[in-house]
Amino acid sequence: MRDMPSVEDLGNGVWSLPVPIPDNPLGYTLTYLIESAHGPVLVDTGWNSEESWNALTTGLDRAGVSVTDVRGAVLTHFHPDHSGLAARLREASGAWIALHHADAAMLRRVTAQRRTDRREFEVTQLRRAGAPTAEIEAHEVATPPFDTRVSADRELSHGELVDLPDRELRVLWTPGHSPGHICLHLKDSGHLFTGDHILPRITPHVGLFPLDDSDNDPLGRFLDSLGQIHELGATEALPAHERRFRDLAGRTSEIIAHHEERLEQLAAALEGEPATLWEIAPLLEWRRAWKDMRTAARRMAASETAAHLRLLERRGLAVCSTDPNTTDTATPGALRWRSTAGSAAAL
Repeated sequence: MRDMPSVEDLGNGVWSLPVPIPDNPLGYTLTYLIESAHGPVLVDTGWNSEESWNALTTGLDRAGVSVTDVRGAVLTHFHPDHSGLAARLREASGAWIALHHADAAMLRRVTAQRRTDRREFEVTQLRRAGAPTAEIEAHEVATPPFDTRVSADRELSHGELVDLPDRELRVLWTPGHSPGHICLHLKDSGHLFTGDHILPRITPHVGLFPLDDSDNDPLGRFLDSLGQIHELGATEALPAHERRFRDLAGRTSEIIAHHEERLEQLAAALEGEPATLWEIAPLLEWRRAWKDMRTAARRMAASETAAHLRLLERRGLAVCSTDPNTTDTATPGALRWRSTAGSAAAL
């Protein structure tokens, strides 16, 4: 577990308010407070727990603000470590909650989904990924940690200005980690609130889900959206995890290089017969060995592998198909990828 940083005045009317994520290796979400003429606005709210709520309200007190003074909260994306306290904040202060329209739709779908529907969906995805029958049958569906009361009062689009009186806080649509992930540029201070899009040490999960979505290219969009960061002239990145940093251009270049290296590894792994995600993903390097992962972690790794394979498809280096005549009862309807060239060397 990471050590919690302190509440910090970053200058220019911006504060960093760490909010813990209980029992999670990330440790905390860095929520930010931005002062304005008619009340402060938060960037993200943190995880939905009593410990997290106490940390948020204590942080606000340290910044000289009561929770009832909060004007609104902009969520960089819908994940529960960012949106979890939004409903409670709205109830306590009357604050509006803003979210990109793509993630607002995702949030509605996730909070409305029944457990039985969720299990059926996940089982289908595991089969499409080529997971063996025994592993599919043993897979337990986790209860999503979303507060079903969370919803967006305002849905945002790329280039829009957030309702922040006397200040210019602009929305940048940066999809990849989620369909509607956004960064926020505060022009007068030079800060860029990067959410999970750009972190100083780790790279965010970018997965293809569902696997059958042939129109979706999350990694391609993620890499494309990194390009617009160079044009902003932001002087400091304020991410949702880890720590703030200044070399945005250098860090974005590192992230792009990491994914290009991953794409090269995958291109080489496609040599030979067509293979499923469950056959390809173990060939790559992961923080934890594939054999030591639980099914839920393997599903995340497989979806990230699929996102890279989709980009290889877009570049004309791989092709995906389903064998309608398969007799492999362990993986019915599994998707298989192969190289479009005769060998890895040709790629």
